[in-house]
Order: sequence, then structure tokens, then C-alpha cells
Amino acid sequence: MSTLEAVMLAAGFLREDGTVGLKVFGRAVSRHAGRDLNHTYVRRWLNGMVPREEKVRRAIMQALGEKLGRPVSLDEVGFGKSKKVPADLGLSYPDKAADGIAAVTDLWQADLAGASTLVTAPANVGAWNDASLSWLVSARHDETHSTGSRRVGPGDIAGVRSTTDMFDHLDGQHGGGHARTALIQFLRTDLAGLLRGAYSDEIGRELFKAAAQATLLGAWMSYDAGLHGLAQRYFIQALRLAESSGDRLLGASILDAMSHQATFLGRYREAANLARAARLGTTTAGSASAAAHFYAMEARALARLGDAAACDEAMSGAVREFERRNTKSDPAEWFAYFNDAELAAELGHCNRDLGRAVDASTYATQSLGLTPSGYVRSDFFATMVLADSYLEQGELEEACRVALSALEIGEQLKSARCGAYVKEFRERLTRVGDTATVREFEEQASGTRLWTPQDARTVPSPDDFRQT
Repeated sequence: MSTLEAVMLAAGFLREDGTVGLKVFGRAVSRHAGRDLNHTYVRRWLNGMVPREEKVRRAIMQALGEKLGRPVSLDEVGFGKSKKVPADLGLSYPDKAADGIAAVTDLWQADLAGASTLVTAPANVGAWNDASLSWLVSARHDETHSTGSRRVGPGDIAGVRSTTDMFDHLDGQHGGGHARTALIQFLRTDLAGLLRGAYSDEIGRELFKAAAQATLLGAWMSYDAGLHGLAQRYFIQALRLAESSGDRLLGASILDAMSHQATFLGRYREAANLARAARLGTTTAGSASAAAHFYAMEARALARLGDAAACDEAMSGAVREFERRNTKSDPAEWFAYFNDAELAAELGHCNRDLGRAVDASTYATQSLGLTPSGYVRSDFFATMVLADSYLEQGELEEACRVALSALEIGEQLKSARCGAYVKEFRERLTRVGDTATVREFEEQASGTRLWTPQDARTVPSPDDFRQT
């Protein structure tokens, strides 16, 4: 029970049997604030949101004090000064489901508050290892029922899923920096309230599954926005939520996403191990789509390491599993997006990083020529891989033409990852030297969002990180 909820209970605005007088309390606060604050606002306050306006905070104190017959302080209802955010918040893999709810809720709140310890935090290598091992060997069987004041039903879970789908679409079309804060706001207000509600074990497992998927999206968007320490914490907490749901494949897909981030940050051995852990933890799950993607993530890491033999083996595994998949019966429905175009894009990345420019351009062209992915950012990545490949083959004019095309795609994207791809291409281009073609390209590119020197300097490329 939150501190505000406890005081409202004592004041008679809430009852022990769970009956909630949100409208009554909203009217009482509105009278003191001189503005309309309905039950929706009250629900947000109960879910942990602190009103920004001092006038509203004071009105809440007055409404409660009026009923209690005594003054009520900001600290008493949890509206006092924010506590210092621990530097390790969210890095540990919680032992209990309740601890996981507390950790992820605190993360959402600290994120919205702009806690510098999270926003500027780097990824922690040890946390990847600890979380993956904890998930891999776990023998826990969480009880997911809860006895909170708000009853949660299938409609509430459907609402979380449809909202997550909406933000997922926005992420793919406009990048993680576009609507990330709005997603976290939804998680902190709506989803946090549901997790503290009343539900059966069956409903609880579905709620935890929806919460894991929503938090996973928050991790991806934070990662895409370049907030790597924060993203890692969301990945870890999403993994714990997935364990509570009992969905092993969902947990493995989160390890798969962690592998993706680790490769981007230059931690290639850890990335390969995370992908392997995802595969080993789901050997009997019966999802060829998931296994194919796990192999692909392992291959991406091995390609960056320059281990051609191991990468080829992993790529072969990805193709083999992909060819035997059945999208209609595959239990990992969230890997349905992993189609021929996506597989070709992954193979293009691997071959580019192994120095096989011709093969890389073949796969990148194949990816772009197949059915549109529906994700603008994915098309951008494949186009940049094609530009890199042409450059390595000495086809400067074609490389510049394709890169300009990618930059045009990137005009609608707010993505640090996209900036990193451009930075890599810029570094490859400097090795060509000062030519008329390069000068013409740079002049045309200078007006685009992702080519500006300021943007290029503020995002990392994989080579900014050193393998140790």
C-alpha cells in the first residue's frame, strides 16, 4: 500500500473492503485547488505520480487534513523530497516477484524524474552475466496472485498489450527517442497500478507477461535512444517479470535483446554468451523462429570478434532453424516479424563485419528488395549496411548514393543507433580521401539530421568500445 493510499484510508476516502472513493476525493481536492481534478488524477497519484503544481499538492494536504482533523505533511503522503536514487537500482535480478515489481516501479519513477545516476550510467558487464545465469538455472515457481484494492481482469491486460503495440509501432517508425518518455509514463501510472491490484494466479501470469513485454519495449527504446545503463536495467527487470509469468521463451527473447545491446557496446564475448544462454534455456520450447534469431544474434557478435568459422556455424544454424519454422504454430509469436527480409539483413551485417563485402551487399539488397518490413529503422540499417559494402568494394559513387538514401529515411528517426551507423560510414569514408565524389556527397548530406557533426559526435559507434 502506498503512503497516500494509507492516509486516504485513515481519512475515510478508501475502505478496508477495497471500495475506492476516487471521485469523492477528487471533488474534495478540486474544491481546495480551485480547478477540476477528477478520479483519473487521483488514480495517478495513487500509482505514485507526484503532482507538479504546488497548489495541487497543497490542496491534497488540505482535503486529507480536513477529514482527519489535523495537518497532513508532504512527507506523510510521499510527496516530500525525492530520495537519492541508488546507483545500482535495477541491476540486480530480484529473488521474489514482489521485489521485481518494486524495482521496476522505482526505475520508472526515477527515469521520469530524470535521475542522473540512471540517465548517464554505462552498462554493467557483470549484471548481464548475473541475470542470465539466474534466469538459466532458476527453479522458482512464483505465486502471482495479489490482493490489492483494484481488481484486474482480462480487459486490463488487453489494454496494456494494445498500448504496448502502439508504442512498438511508433518506435519502429520514428526511433526510440520519439515517444520513449510517454511509454514510461504509461508504465508508471497505469501498469504499476495493475501490478499492485487484485488478481488470481492465472490473471497474474498474463499480467506479468504483458508487463514483461511492455518493459522490454521500454528497454529497447532506451537502448535506441542511447541510454545504455538505463536500458540494461529495464532488460534485467523485464527478464524477472517474464520468469514470474512462466513464459520461458519470452525470457529467452529478452536475453536475445541483451545480446543485441552487448554487441553494439563492443562486449562481443558477453553478447555471444547471452545469445547462447537464450538458446540453451529453450531447447525444448519448440520455437524454430526463436532459435533462428538466437543463432543470428550469436553470429552478429562472432562476426564483430572476427571469428569467421564460428560465425559461419552460427549463421548456418540461423538459416537451418529459419527454414523449418512454422509461423502458424510457433509459440514465440513475437518473433513473427523475423521474416526473410530480417534474416537477410542479419546475414548482411555479419558478412560486412567479416569483410565479405560482396556477400554483404547481396544480402542487404535482398533484404531491401523483399516485402517491406514495416519498420523504417530496420530499412535504414539495411540500407547503411549496403552503403558500407559498396564502399568496401571500391564503388564510391554507388556507396554515396545509397548512403544519401539512408539519410533521407533517417529524417524521421530519433535514434542513437542510427547515428552510430552513420558515424561508422563517415569513418570508412575518411579512408577514401578527399575526392570530388566525397565532397559532393558531404555537401548533400550536410543538411540531414543524422549527418551533422554535432549528432555524429554524441552517439557511439561499436568501435568506441574496446573488448577486454
